[in-house]
Amino acid sequence: MDQTLVTTEPLKSPWGSVAPTPPSCSLNDVMSEQLAKQLEEENKAFTALNDPSADLLLSEDSSETTSDLMLAKMLQMQFDHEFDDQLRREEKKFNGDSKVSISFENYRMVHPYEDSDSSEDEVDWQDTRHDPYRAEKPQTTPRRGFSGKGKNITTKHDEVICGRKNTARMDNFAPEVHVGDGMGMDLKLSNQVFNSLKQHCYSEQRRSARLHEKKEHSTAEQAVDPRTRLLMYKMVSAGVLESINGCISTGKESVVFHANGGSLEEQPVPGEVVLKVYKTTLNEFKNRDRYIKDDYRFIDRFSKLNSRKVIKLWAEKEMHNLTRMKKAEIPCPEVVLLKKHILVMSFIGKDHIPAPKLKDVVLSSEDMKTAFYQVLHVMQQLYQECNLVHADLSEYNMLWHEGKVWLIDVGQSVEPTHPHALEFLFRDCRNVATFFQKRGLSEAMSVYELFNTVSGLNIPVGEEEEAEFIAEIVALEKRNEDHVQRRGKKTFRVSSEDEDPPLQPDSDD
Repeated sequence: MDQTLVTTEPLKSPWGSVAPTPPSCSLNDVMSEQLAKQLEEENKAFTALNDPSADLLLSEDSSETTSDLMLAKMLQMQFDHEFDDQLRREEKKFNGDSKVSISFENYRMVHPYEDSDSSEDEVDWQDTRHDPYRAEKPQTTPRRGFSGKGKNITTKHDEVICGRKNTARMDNFAPEVHVGDGMGMDLKLSNQVFNSLKQHCYSEQRRSARLHEKKEHSTAEQAVDPRTRLLMYKMVSAGVLESINGCISTGKESVVFHANGGSLEEQPVPGEVVLKVYKTTLNEFKNRDRYIKDDYRFIDRFSKLNSRKVIKLWAEKEMHNLTRMKKAEIPCPEVVLLKKHILVMSFIGKDHIPAPKLKDVVLSSEDMKTAFYQVLHVMQQLYQECNLVHADLSEYNMLWHEGKVWLIDVGQSVEPTHPHALEFLFRDCRNVATFFQKRGLSEAMSVYELFNTVSGLNIPVGEEEEAEFIAEIVALEKRNEDHVQRRGKKTFRVSSEDEDPPLQPDSDD
């Protein structure tokens, strides 16, 4: 007897029409095997479209699919693939268009990614653990120094092992030496090549250190090193200077800055001063030591090997020379303060404008005549009263200010007892005589007359003139050099009848 399902008509909804109900079927149709097979086939087709691991289901018997272990493995594999897909998308988003990419390979669940259904261009990493081009790591040699047996023995001196070991040791070079990473190359450096690279690396490090030290501890044009800059800041902080305005002159030995004066131990400092910063490098003035090593005032303190000490002595020497000239009332800058290699002096000029050099100023015939006799008088005072020879006197080191000639740059000035003092004096006389003769001054003396007038030595002028004159000067210096070695004193005697007393240094030194 057939049993049928009795269905009742749905009630009408007050909210509108409802979806039609599925057609009713008999209980026998539901329990039929034909319908069960049809549902199973539809389920298999659906699994093949959505599950990448459906092949495993097809290969197994229908009886095994009922195993909970197999179902768990299938679900886990599907989860792993979905996780790897998400990880790949995150990696692609993280790297973007960067040339250097970071791989998330170690976080993947399935290795290698061979069963992915994604296209090849979407996978932007490579499994480097199995990279055939990856360089082999150097093998460590046992403590006994060899490995293997018989014919296959390998010592630590093996060419391949040493080559790879040298390549690995390049990573210990300094960071500034670019040696590359050698990725994808099995490099084998011989001992000769590695030692050459290592020596080059050390040489570059020493060279870089020397350049850095030279930059940090030497002065340059219109610039000072950090130590000098700190000294200048301390002068401003102490109130010695109100402000430092800028560079006004550069030379082979120093850089000159203009500054506004303050006060020094409750004593006023001139309103305008200059800071003469002596260069701490001897690149431009290499023969500086010839002016100081034979000066008896610094003979025990001179050290040719220490350039910084030479610079300090040079600054101290100019300070002493300026002080001696100021006592003789020679127009020159007044010393305010000496701090290591920085000499603070009064400013020769007005309203931040320095006085012009004698070579740059245009003078009338009367002013030129006045300037010449002033220079002659100053040279006589310098030699006879101050016991000094300028040693670098020229139109470049003389300023014209307030109708007078002012002397500057006396750091190289020496005493007449110096072994080459007369040669320096003759050079000064030649510079002065040449300058005024070129300016058309008829009263200008010749270099020989100027030298004899300043020094008081009546050296005759022969037919050869300059050659004989210089020879006589050198002979005179040699004679007095022998005299100072015998008696400890030095005099300039032209003849045996000349009984002038020897020149004595000032008491201030």
